Amino acid sequence: MRQGSFVLAALIAVCGSTIGAADWKPKQAPLMTRWAKDVSPENALPEYPRPQMVREKWLNLNGLWDYAIRPKDEARPAKYDGQILVPFPVESALSGVMERVGAKKKLWYRRDFETPAEWKGQRLLLHFGAVDWETTVWVNGKEVGTHQGGYDPFSFDVTDAIKPSGSQELLVGVWDPTTDGPQPVGKQHTKPEGIWYTPTTGIWQTVWIEPVPKTYIRGFRVTPDIDTRSFVVEADIVGNTAQTHVMAMWVRTDEGLKALGKSGPVDKPIRVEFGPQDEMRLWTPDDPFLYHLLVTVFDGPNSDKAPELDRVLGYFAMRKSSIGPDADGVVRLLLNDKPLFQYGLLDQGFWPDGLYTAPTDEALKYDIEITKKMGFNLARKHVKVEPARWYHWCDKLGLLVWQDMPSGDKHVEPGKGEITRTAASTEIYNRELKTLIDALYNVPSIVMWVPFNEGWGQFETVRVTEWVKKYDPSRIVTCASGWNDFPVGDVHDVHVYPGPASPQPESKRAAVLGEFGGLGLPLPGHTWQSEKNWGYRSFTTKDDLAEAYFNLIHNLRPLVHSPGLSAAIYTQTTDVEIEVNGLLTYDREIIKIPVDQLERAHQRLYRRAQKVETVVAMSQKEPQTWRYTTSKPDDGWEQNEFVDTAWQTGPAGFGEPSTPGTVVRTGWKTPDIWIRRTFDLPENAPRQSDLLMHHDEDATVYINGVLATKVTGYTSDYQIFEVREAAREALRPGKKNVLAIHCKQTGGGQYIDAGLIRLVEPKDEP
Repeated sequence: MRQGSFVLAALIAVCGSTIGAADWKPKQAPLMTRWAKDVSPENALPEYPRPQMVREKWLNLNGLWDYAIRPKDEARPAKYDGQILVPFPVESALSGVMERVGAKKKLWYRRDFETPAEWKGQRLLLHFGAVDWETTVWVNGKEVGTHQGGYDPFSFDVTDAIKPSGSQELLVGVWDPTTDGPQPVGKQHTKPEGIWYTPTTGIWQTVWIEPVPKTYIRGFRVTPDIDTRSFVVEADIVGNTAQTHVMAMWVRTDEGLKALGKSGPVDKPIRVEFGPQDEMRLWTPDDPFLYHLLVTVFDGPNSDKAPELDRVLGYFAMRKSSIGPDADGVVRLLLNDKPLFQYGLLDQGFWPDGLYTAPTDEALKYDIEITKKMGFNLARKHVKVEPARWYHWCDKLGLLVWQDMPSGDKHVEPGKGEITRTAASTEIYNRELKTLIDALYNVPSIVMWVPFNEGWGQFETVRVTEWVKKYDPSRIVTCASGWNDFPVGDVHDVHVYPGPASPQPESKRAAVLGEFGGLGLPLPGHTWQSEKNWGYRSFTTKDDLAEAYFNLIHNLRPLVHSPGLSAAIYTQTTDVEIEVNGLLTYDREIIKIPVDQLERAHQRLYRRAQKVETVVAMSQKEPQTWRYTTSKPDDGWEQNEFVDTAWQTGPAGFGEPSTPGTVVRTGWKTPDIWIRRTFDLPENAPRQSDLLMHHDEDATVYINGVLATKVTGYTSDYQIFEVREAAREALRPGKKNVLAIHCKQTGGGQYIDAGLIRLVEPKDEP
């Protein structure tokens, strides 16, 4: 059996266009990243764009192209408006244009190129990483194909349109209605504001051309099966397959070449098994081990003697994504058959200077590197699809990915079910969902598909979810992340801001928190606009932001034990335009909370969960009696010796019934309320207690007259608050104790209830 060459370093791209390079300059966006200075017509994303299917010979067509923006129904332009740097969106600063197009106009691209003489006699494939949305391509005046879809790679065989020699003309026309059409658009919007961002029109990923033989590998799928210690390869071969062609694979570890090859007919799946003595190294975030793969096609049944027709280099990983019960019978997310708490960031994938397109490959990699350094093991790629190299870095660096389907069409509110799409809209969604899964099927880091986000374009939820499960049984799927859940799929996913919270795990579905947090901090000089920035909760200093964030994490860990939360996604990686709730600023210049502090806090989430013991019961399930008054009491009302016999008596919680997430047992509609409760502590009770409280809004809490905590704003559920050390020391085991609270209503709903709990670490952990 032949052994393949794995000299990936020898794959050198032919330089792209340099037309008028000396005169080109980027535009100035409201923010620019530090990588913008590295972008030029000579080096616009020069890396090979398809790391899982590499060929030695290729021509990068990134660089300067002519462009024109014309009315939608107008024919090919007679003259052009200027030059655009491909593959940056026309709306972006790095394109050098920074202009909107809209549904009533069409964007045209034109450039010349030459193919190397040694490619003569081979088929030529023209590849587009992604173009948003409807694309028509001509080569030397001949139409070679049309494609609809803003997120998937596509190719045209342009051989018959290529002239025997000399310059070749490439013309591309693109129409993109953005939110004026029903097609998937994600967070793009014709009128960006709030959570909606600047649109991307036209070419936004690498364009390249490569030679292939008459019979060639169009693609392949690799499905790992750790249970049988094997993987299956299915190849898609184009050309004359009437004869017996076979394909052979070799797998290589970083320690050297290991022959695990096998051959078979091109129209049959080939299962390659690890031998009894072979180590099957599993891919995990802590050990993201990749196997290199060579797929070849031969002209005959004997791969040692038959001529080789085509070969591609790639990689795969042995990993399994599933759900199942843990040792306590709670259904969990499993990686390689073991429970793993998945904690990640909502990753929008927007750039201030490139919009959908990262300035450089180093910039693309940076977001993944910093996510890992901060102690996250997951990114939820939010209603966007990235270039193949983004997933490549997730695979190499060990970052789990939940992949959203980009949303489109109409929206439906929380609890309102789903929309009804037109036949045309349904066809577009079905086709683009399938191409998304096909394009990313081989990515080891992707462990879950998310067909719908909240109610954004959500329709036929049960059918779509069941189809995804059947089409790709190697991964888990959620029916919808947030808002409108249907009893289908592998997880029940809720969104709670700021949270955290958890649904109950079910017998066949795990519980996940698909979005929470959203704590906002605008930093002057690093915002898209100078004022009116937005976050779910707003802060003015880094210290206040950090305190609030770590309080969220403090609340998150107990949920892993009860009710049994399997994963959580914090909003978000970076600020994006008007949103300022990223852990990084939009330009990636400032990390708002120290990385080492984040990493330490997050590592605790991956340990065994804390158990929660009740010290002083709340009124969530059973009413607890308090003394209360709505008239301002005398000074010292929080002290143990204060006489409260004139106060009223009633069960908590106190509030207004329309306040979300509350159980009101005693009505309260005035601006202020003061409540007191006496409780006993056992003689040997430890003083290590925390406050469990649902407050709306500002609350000041005392234990035996000592300030325990002071909080502003509101919660939408019961949250844990750390009790100050002095207040813990004020607890009196074996004696009477007093819990006293002042709550002030500032607007909207109002509610107060509280108690004390103890978070107990597992005995086998420090």
